[in-house]
Amino acid sequence: MTSFEPAPGQTPPPDAVHPRDSSPEAPTSVSRLNETIRDFIQRWNSVWVDGEITAWNLRGGHVFGRLKDADGAASLSFKLWASTLQRLPEPLKVGDRVVACIKADFFVKTGEFSFTASAMRPTGIGDQLERLERLRATLRAEGLFDASRKKPIPFLPHVVGLITGERSDAEKDVHRNAELRWPEVRFRTVHAAVQGERCVPETLAALAALDADPEVDVIVIARGGGDPQTLLGFSDERLVRAVAAATTPIVSAIGHENDHPLLDDVADLRASTPTDAAKKVVPDVAEQRALVQQLRSRARTRMTQRVSTELHHLEQVRSRPVLRDPESLLTGRAQEVWTLASRGREVMTRRLDAAGRTTAELRASLRALSPGATLARGYAIAHIGDGVIVRDAAQAPAGTPLTVTVARGSIAALSEGEVAEAE
Repeated sequence: MTSFEPAPGQTPPPDAVHPRDSSPEAPTSVSRLNETIRDFIQRWNSVWVDGEITAWNLRGGHVFGRLKDADGAASLSFKLWASTLQRLPEPLKVGDRVVACIKADFFVKTGEFSFTASAMRPTGIGDQLERLERLRATLRAEGLFDASRKKPIPFLPHVVGLITGERSDAEKDVHRNAELRWPEVRFRTVHAAVQGERCVPETLAALAALDADPEVDVIVIARGGGDPQTLLGFSDERLVRAVAAATTPIVSAIGHENDHPLLDDVADLRASTPTDAAKKVVPDVAEQRALVQQLRSRARTRMTQRVSTELHHLEQVRSRPVLRDPESLLTGRAQEVWTLASRGREVMTRRLDAAGRTTAELRASLRALSPGATLARGYAIAHIGDGVIVRDAAQAPAGTPLTVTVARGSIAALSEGEVAEAE
């Protein structure tokens, strides 16, 4: 700092004016003010504070975080260098309650005020995190996080509902990335506060309006990154239950990858960032065109192969002799049929002749054994009235009526008496 005594009657330069002596006529400089603040702060000693970690961002081996008063809303930012981080007794995370030794820093060039932590140890889970974990366990027990109740996201929504902060980076990211992927995408955006006391009621009102709109096929709730304290509204039980009861699929796009409000668990789809949400709610037109072209090419190739194969089979079939000269098959079969018919007739004739000879032989045998043949030679058969054949003269006394059967007919007669016995 350059300082010199001004000449009598002259206005001293700003660097020469102490902040407590400044006036409109003799203002101090920014650097003199910052140096005065730095000199004052450097007299402070390290302070041990009790608080809850609400932000824990690891970058380049160092931690940049925030501590929140366990019993109030006050908070402060702190830095934890890598050398100090390695000496911690156990890993820490958002929601842990700690006791930290911090020392104030003030940068003269930028006028920024911060704290550097030289020691930190956990004392238990933070009240805020404990409440959230209890609510998370209750909602999980009710089945609000079950995958079976989550609704599928439409492949190509007609209208995308968007709930986000007015003129926010999240709104720009969703619109820009969605339009790059599908230029014809339509949005119906309802602005709402994304932090503070107005966050929950305005988000609930926006959700109810979009869920009742029949043209809206999917709703995206988007917000940029922030420390867990600013994202508390998206873990509110009223909002979580309203999202679970919505009939329209909900996409949660809150903060960054490491942010995890309760809305992420109950939403039908979680996106790590608003940009990621835009990629998940609409397809990429270039990819779809390439896919259609690929499917068309595959279908054309398959059809060409199928037609070529069938043509080849047809040529093979047409080249067979039977199709070149179909009558040759009939001619050959006709000759075979004629031959078989002739053989059948010959066989049947032989069998009929053999059967005729057998029949004649049987007829001759039967005729030789028949009484008619004997009668034909001049013999006769006599029998009495009851049909008994007379074999002995004693059977027919004189005057007994007889019936004499000859070869041709029968003769009635009377017995004349006993027959003399042969000498």
